[in-house]
Amino acid sequence: MKTIDGAGTTRRGFLRAAGTAVAALALAHAARPARGAEAGLKIGIVGSGRIGGTLGELWLKAGHEVMFSSLDLEHDKALAARLGGKARAGTPREAAAFGEIVLVAVPYSALPQLGRDLADTLKGKAVLDTCNPIPGRDGEIANWAREKGAGLASAELLRGARLVRAFNAIGYSRLPEIRQRQGERVGMPMAGDDPAALAVASRLVRDVGFEPVVVGPLAMGRYLIPGTPLAGEHTPAQIRQIAATLK
Repeated sequence: MKTIDGAGTTRRGFLRAAGTAVAALALAHAARPARGAEAGLKIGIVGSGRIGGTLGELWLKAGHEVMFSSLDLEHDKALAARLGGKARAGTPREAAAFGEIVLVAVPYSALPQLGRDLADTLKGKAVLDTCNPIPGRDGEIANWAREKGAGLASAELLRGARLVRAFNAIGYSRLPEIRQRQGERVGMPMAGDDPAALAVASRLVRDVGFEPVVVGPLAMGRYLIPGTPLAGEHTPAQIRQIAATLK
């Protein structure tokens, strides 16, 4: 069987390991008597714009603590004051230190500097990478990231973080409406190399109304951007079927 990388890890073997970790987390949650008994997470958000602000609000409603941050602290303070509850604001470094898991939602062109500025703070942390390389906005670095694959490129720019690609394939404006839907959940394709990080990310995906679907390691992150096969709204079964055809 063709391997993903030189270490000899197969995509099927990776999915089996990641699936075991995610399933174990789901069983642990199911064993708890009530949703209210489940402790909320501390989430640091670096980039509190459309995607970061939207997800932060949804996670607050799910009972988590959220620290918003961006280049405009006054904006973040106003956002936290409006949302109330367990919302707070800080600098990007403060948010990265605060979070048990960190969401990075910035233009792709900002990732190199962000990676340098927060290298010591993000090292070893689970990090959700929502950043999509868009050539018209981000310039040459977007072309590089698309050629390398967005997942592997982000891992190179955010060295030491336990990265998970998620929330890349569906526009932010659809998130609140999808959260309210009844019936079968819309799938959220995810890619990552760390099963434990994938497990906690899966919890946060479920908390905003989606069903997490791990499609493979970070190398599969190239398929989670607009215009690629996994972009858009699909059922979990459809995502698995599409992912099985991708190399």
